[in-house]
Amino acid sequence: MTNTESASSAVAPNPGGSSPAAETYGRPEGSLRLAVYTIIFEADTRAGRAFDIGLIVAILASVLVVVLDSVQSITARHGTLFEVLEWFFTLLFTVEYLLRLWCVRRPLRYATSFFGIVDLLSVLPTYIAFFVPEVHALIDVRMLRLLRIFRILKLGAYVSEFRFLGDALVASRRKIVVFIGFVLVTVTVLGTLMYVVEGPENGYTSIPVAIYWGITTITTVGFGDITPKTDLGRFIASMMMLMGWGILAVPTGIVTAEMTARRAGRQPVTTRTCHECLTEGHDADARYCRHCGKPLPEYHRD
Repeated sequence: MTNTESASSAVAPNPGGSSPAAETYGRPEGSLRLAVYTIIFEADTRAGRAFDIGLIVAILASVLVVVLDSVQSITARHGTLFEVLEWFFTLLFTVEYLLRLWCVRRPLRYATSFFGIVDLLSVLPTYIAFFVPEVHALIDVRMLRLLRIFRILKLGAYVSEFRFLGDALVASRRKIVVFIGFVLVTVTVLGTLMYVVEGPENGYTSIPVAIYWGITTITTVGFGDITPKTDLGRFIASMMMLMGWGILAVPTGIVTAEMTARRAGRQPVTTRTCHECLTEGHDADARYCRHCGKPLPEYHRD
């Protein structure tokens, strides 16, 4: 039995599972590295799920610390506690980041990936503020520490519905672009009309300013810095506000329809991966890889 096979059976067995990163970053072959990889990157085992849940809790807690640290009245009373918690989370995420780099075969590729950069940005500000005190002269350290909010982006790697929603948005992009184009044409036409009707004396000093007013009106934001004064202008504004209610529902309907269509044909999500080509997401009852045709190892899930 090879190291890979023994590790697969030793770590809450999941010989076929891997994370979406497997194809890109490389699934390790050593038994210890594979065991760590299985826990950190895969989610079909108890250990993997426990790691993901614990990491989500840590991310949310660290973001909460960042938010509370921005409230001066709370920081004045609990500043020391926030400092200790910040270093705790920084060290925790540093260990996690280093383990991710260590357990993949292509660490540089992971380090330069989106989530690798997010991992780095989530810990880098604390180290910069500590080891390079001169940074205070270049930038307010509070602004630098706000970069820690990038930690919340790490949640996207652990919630499969994020990816499902993202796929629906990507599939709907052409319809959304056409819709936005229609809205821009409508706003340009009506904004130009308002410029003619109201004129500079009522605040519509140029067509771009009138278009800005049209955008705030049709989106029902209505800042109130520019308002129509004539009866015709108020009528046009009223029609734009009513139109805005219908327009806001269109992109929601487009994305919802795409999500419904995808969910109807959606198969149960697994992290099962072919060990030959590392193609991920095979059905639980699949016997051969859909990409390279090689036999798949037995699928285990606990």
